[in-house]
Amino acid sequence: MRDYNYREKWHKLLTPEVVKKLTLIHEYKGEQRLFIEAHKDALSELIEIAKLQSTEASNRMEGISTTDDRLKNLVQSKTTPRNYSESEIAGYRDVLNTIQESYEYIPINTNYLLQLHRNLYKFLGNVDRGIFRTSDHIIWEADADGNEIIHFRPVDARETPASIDELCKAFCSAKAEVDPLLLDVMFVLDFLCIHPFNAGNGRMSRLLTLLLLYQSGFIVGKYISIEKIMEESKETYYEALRDSSINWHKNKNDYKPFVNYMLDVIVSAYEKFESRAKLLTAPDLSKADRIREIIKNHIGTITKSELMDMNPDISDTTIQRALAELLKSGKIKKIGGGRYTKYVWKAED
Repeated sequence: MRDYNYREKWHKLLTPEVVKKLTLIHEYKGEQRLFIEAHKDALSELIEIAKLQSTEASNRMEGISTTDDRLKNLVQSKTTPRNYSESEIAGYRDVLNTIQESYEYIPINTNYLLQLHRNLYKFLGNVDRGIFRTSDHIIWEADADGNEIIHFRPVDARETPASIDELCKAFCSAKAEVDPLLLDVMFVLDFLCIHPFNAGNGRMSRLLTLLLLYQSGFIVGKYISIEKIMEESKETYYEALRDSSINWHKNKNDYKPFVNYMLDVIVSAYEKFESRAKLLTAPDLSKADRIREIIKNHIGTITKSELMDMNPDISDTTIQRALAELLKSGKIKKIGGGRYTKYVWKAED
């Protein structure tokens, strides 16, 4: 069976690149804590935006989607699921809410992982929910010619319960010795390689990522959607996952590609929090002013669609009006037209 002894493995990850990222994240963590203490009430808007984006992005990575209006109503629990996809979205919403509200009280053990998976599929009665895989899986991928090749073989179904038990025990026993960020990411990589469920492994892994980060004190995902950042870089995500799973069964895999990717995601989340939180809490800053400041401080061009993604609380009409005013006043420049229109801040003369 796979050796999950993290206490003997994590030191190999302490390259100058990784250490630099760890230091930066710990600095951001301290700054965020102080900022939240001073502006707790004002940041509630960011929490709702992150919930919506996280639910949408994580499900969309698995090809699960619905209309924007239906998604918003589902996330806000204003409606009930109408079909299979919406049932999966509603289940994700509920587990995400559980993690955000009760992360301190969710132990990392087999029983709780099964409960989270059961709740993920609570609106679907014809899914093996809350139980481990009952058959062996092979993960395929297509080569350049479209031929299917084996990408990875997860552990055998009969070994899955024992593997998850060992994984959780190794994680808990290493918490006092291993850097929490590295331990969290290593755990998620191993969870994905075990591939314990018939369905929902990817979405479960992202929910577990949030759970572990919150328990380690890194709560940036509550305010900025980590899942959305992962979706926007999903090609790199899958490449890092593939590279770190090579020779996994032989206990010779290299965690560094996946660790570096996930640390980059977390750094990006903290950077987004810093910029958005300051705009949101700035005194007397209207929504139109916020659009102006985002464009002004954005490097390169930006589209209306990107502005809408960054500000779900601002309506399409308000963003369009703000862009029109900025164009009229000569503050921004319009590039292209139609769906490919981009905007850029005009440099001062």
